[in-house]
Formats: sequence, structure tokens, C-alpha cells
Amino acid sequence: QVQLVESGGGSVQAGGSLRLSCAASGNTRNLNCMAWFRQVPGKEREGVAAIVTDEITDYADSVKERFTITRDNTDNTLYLQMNSLKPEDTAMYYCAAVAIYGYPQLDEGTYTYWGQGTQVTVSS
Repeated sequence: QVQLVESGGGSVQAGGSLRLSCAASGNTRNLNCMAWFRQVPGKEREGVAAIVTDEITDYADSVKERFTITRDNTDNTLYLQMNSLKPEDTAMYYCAAVAIYGYPQLDEGTYTYWGQGTQVTVSS
């Protein structure tokens, strides 16, 4: 089993920055693909950014040039640096992981393991 624990959410004004972290524990050996998703109440969960072990990344168009996903494979931690935040970035942010090989995936159906989420609120 794998456990994912997110941290780093909070409230920030538009234009500000936040850095989310996701600590993975348990059977993390083959978690090649990891990603961040977000969800607003009443809407579907949206893929934000994904990364594979060799650091190939993919981003939703809405966050390109503003968000950066990275991972530290030595301590099994995933990060999301969020800059130039907008009110429309307000959501619950979730970390996800799966033991597959290939390109980074932004489809939530791909992922096996999920964290509990961390809230990000951006005020105008």
C-alpha cells in the first residue's frame, strides 16, 4: 500500500505563490507517475500537472508557465510550485500516484493512489 499526504495549502492573494508538497510512504518503489489534481465543489476533478521518474512533465493549459511540478526521488516527495495565482485556481488540490511507465498522465482514471487533499484559496 501507498500513503500520500499533502501539505502547503492555504490562503493567498491573487498574484501570490504557494508551494504544495506530497509525501509518499509505504510501497513507493515503482511509483513512476505522480500528479496533482484539483477539484471545486460541483465540478469534476481536473488534472493540473504530472511527472514521471525521468522528469518528463505535462501541464493543463490553464496552469502552463505559472505552475511547476517537481519530484525528489530520494525522499519520495512531490512538489507543485504555484506562481501568479488567480482566483480561479481556488480548489482542493490532490496528489496522486500510480505504478505505470510511460508519459505523464492527466487522466484521473489512470491513478491508483490518492491523498486527502489540501485547500488552496486565492482571493482577488
